[in-house]
Amino acid sequence: MVTTGKNAPEQRTDLEQALDDLKGLWQRHPQRSLETLGRQVTLGREAVVETLKSLAARRFPFAEFAKQCGFMANVSAAPTIFVAMPIAVVVSIQIGALVNQVGATTFIGAVAGLGIIRQGAPLVTSLMIAGAVGSAICADLGSRTIREEIDAMMVMGVNPVRRLVAPRLVAAVVVSMLLCGFIVFVGFATAYMFNVYAQSGTPGSFIGSFASFAVANDMAVALVKSAIFGVLTAIIACDIGLHAKGGPGGVANAVNSAVVSSALMLFATNIIITQVYNTVFPTKVI
Repeated sequence: MVTTGKNAPEQRTDLEQALDDLKGLWQRHPQRSLETLGRQVTLGREAVVETLKSLAARRFPFAEFAKQCGFMANVSAAPTIFVAMPIAVVVSIQIGALVNQVGATTFIGAVAGLGIIRQGAPLVTSLMIAGAVGSAICADLGSRTIREEIDAMMVMGVNPVRRLVAPRLVAAVVVSMLLCGFIVFVGFATAYMFNVYAQSGTPGSFIGSFASFAVANDMAVALVKSAIFGVLTAIIACDIGLHAKGGPGGVANAVNSAVVSSALMLFATNIIITQVYNTVFPTKVI
């Protein structure tokens, strides 16, 4: 009984401490999230301003921009092909089974093509940009940060945002739009060949139904989505990379955080843009 009496206050103290820690965690997490969001918004604004200023002054680092474009395209081109083709095949299989049940096989080209352009291409682009490009940007800047290269640049009077962030931001936008167009081409070609050769579809019907429903705005919105994805991914990856700490392990954690944060942000952005587009430009009816 004496032992129990002595341990009871300790048990209550441990429970209270655990509750206090949990309460503190919930209080700190929203605060840190808002601080991170504000920091990224500030970085994005500064990067855009520095990009415009350097372009106006003809001092934009085009060599770094070209280098980053080649690097981003190199790390994302092959994965894009291997992701776009299976997605197009799956879309064709599912749509083919559905239209056969309702007797609307002549519309398979429109459904498959518009599905790839409106959702397939932007989603694959977001995955590639967040996974391949975002991780590459974060790893590069994170490594520079832990080696104190960023601090050295600031000591020498070199603005790291203008020198490092701005060219990566523009390169991410360009590569994202190119990837989107590439995914549309690969996806549509794959869906066409699969429908014609595997599902015994009619080539003229596939192309004709797609041409009847597709409009230029569909491709334009897909490219706009891709450009926005590139901007968001570059800003998030650059911000997390520039604030990496803790050595190589810290860089690995920063890369993981950048990929997850970018993917969540891009998926949410895709939903918002899609809803706005469908509201402003309803689906064409013939």
